[in-house]
Amino acid sequence: MPEIIKAYRQSLPPLRFVGKRYGDEDRVNGGFGHKWGEWFEKGWFAQLEQGYDLKSTYEDGDAYLGLMRWKEGEPFQYWIGVFLPAGAPAPGGYGALDFPAQDIGVAWVYGKEAELYGKEEECAARCEQEGMRIIADEQGAFWFFERYVCPRFTEPDSQGNVILDICHQVAREAGS
Repeated sequence: MPEIIKAYRQSLPPLRFVGKRYGDEDRVNGGFGHKWGEWFEKGWFAQLEQGYDLKSTYEDGDAYLGLMRWKEGEPFQYWIGVFLPAGAPAPGGYGALDFPAQDIGVAWVYGKEAELYGKEEECAARCEQEGMRIIADEQGAFWFFERYVCPRFTEPDSQGNVILDICHQVAREAGS
């Protein structure tokens, strides 16, 4: 049974998300795992990482992301990609989204990989319990993402468990 073992606030600099967008029509068995397989097979992450030291962008900046956008009455968006420095060009075939400096609430979900997904609401609730307020963007959409940090996601512990970060945009603290 997965559990949220940690929740904290993290401040991010202005960033450009570069990746590919998918929607509900792209789901197989309810998820986007097959799209992740395509990314690894085709070397798309390596293409985006060329020329960048993503680890220096922000703490855990070298993680791959499953970025989601949800707004009542609008199609769900699921993007796969990475955060690059603000203003970084997007190679042909990729989309780009610009994010201003922001705070995120980070929740670590610990357990067997197959059980970690779909915990966004629980993670939002935990962030709120920790005093953070989940916010929407100017259009009323909520942005949140799965962050696959190495090695905590890629190297199971002695019980076969890993940690998936689930992050939500939260209101900035004074002075952030």
